[in-house]
Amino acid sequence: MLHRIVQPASKLPHVGTTIFTVMSRLAVEHGAINLAQGFPDFPCDPALVELVSQAMRSGYNQYAPMEGVVALRERIAEKTEQCYGFAPDPITEITVTSGATEAIFAAIAAVVHPGDEVIVLEPCYDSYLPAIELSGGKAITIPLRPEDYSIDWNQVKAAVNDRTRLLMINSPHNPTAAVLKSADLQELKRIVAGTNILILSDEVYEHILFDGQAHQSILTDPQLRERSFVISSFGKTFHATGWKTGYCIAPAWLSRELRKVHQFLTFAGFTPVQVALAAYLKEPTHYQTLPNFYQKKRDYFAKLMQATPFRLLPSHGTYFQLASIAHLTDQPDTDFTLHLTKEAGVATIPVSVFYRDHTDQRVVRFCFAKKEETIEKAVERLAKYPL
Repeated sequence: MLHRIVQPASKLPHVGTTIFTVMSRLAVEHGAINLAQGFPDFPCDPALVELVSQAMRSGYNQYAPMEGVVALRERIAEKTEQCYGFAPDPITEITVTSGATEAIFAAIAAVVHPGDEVIVLEPCYDSYLPAIELSGGKAITIPLRPEDYSIDWNQVKAAVNDRTRLLMINSPHNPTAAVLKSADLQELKRIVAGTNILILSDEVYEHILFDGQAHQSILTDPQLRERSFVISSFGKTFHATGWKTGYCIAPAWLSRELRKVHQFLTFAGFTPVQVALAAYLKEPTHYQTLPNFYQKKRDYFAKLMQATPFRLLPSHGTYFQLASIAHLTDQPDTDFTLHLTKEAGVATIPVSVFYRDHTDQRVVRFCFAKKEETIEKAVERLAKYPL
């Protein structure tokens, strides 16, 4: 008689396939224009591609150092000093990772123990909560203010207790496109002062801000950065999300703990890309021109969307644009986006999926990191479709 294997209990019983995968798959199935998943549909700089090819031809095809190629870490230190007035030690304080999502997971796994609490501001990127749960931590979710997606610091302060291990922030913010102000950093500093609370600052859209705003990085404040993991992404910055190359800046004592996880999670990132990025970063204009580049796309998308009934919300950073559909439908936002993908031929993301309890304010997220012709075609479909 065959033994029937009993399936073990799922460690993530409430997690299914990510909404990004679902919507992108639906877009392909129905021939829809994909304004859902956050990736550009235009190529990255051919010069960067050539640098990767050169690295391969030059023999950089074996394992990179676990912490990342030294030359790349040195360029990251120089870039950080130029942008934020702080030069992290490239040997002890910078770790190159297989994308920002790996850095987020490794940071959480490194410091969150069973029973620890992690304060998370919702809506939030969908990897945060599973990473906390897998580490045995408890996510304490606090909603951003629905009128402008700003942080209610009084609620954050009220959530702090002796079990609070980590506080996670994200600016520019995905999915809302809100950005932190200098006053927010001051509030954060007051809350964590005199505590052992650590900070994870997701800054992957650090170079995509609009209307002359400056990015308020945790790295600009000595008291905050001494307790923080600060995470960024070359994929977002250089239009190459498929290369999955990010990095984490943290003080040496935190970097040591992150690397303990990183070395057994991915060990090392893709060597030729790291070598290429080290050379590419010698020219700062590659990232300094991003705000203007993406603001033109944001403004063009917003102008065209005037021909549709969607009500656009402010977009201060990232390459995302939220739109209210509350005046258009009584449907849940998830049903609305499925219908829009199948019937109108445009894929979007329902913002309720970024909340643990699926709070539905009937808001959807568009990605405008697309070619002009893609944006034009998508908006044309939205304008023609009866909503």
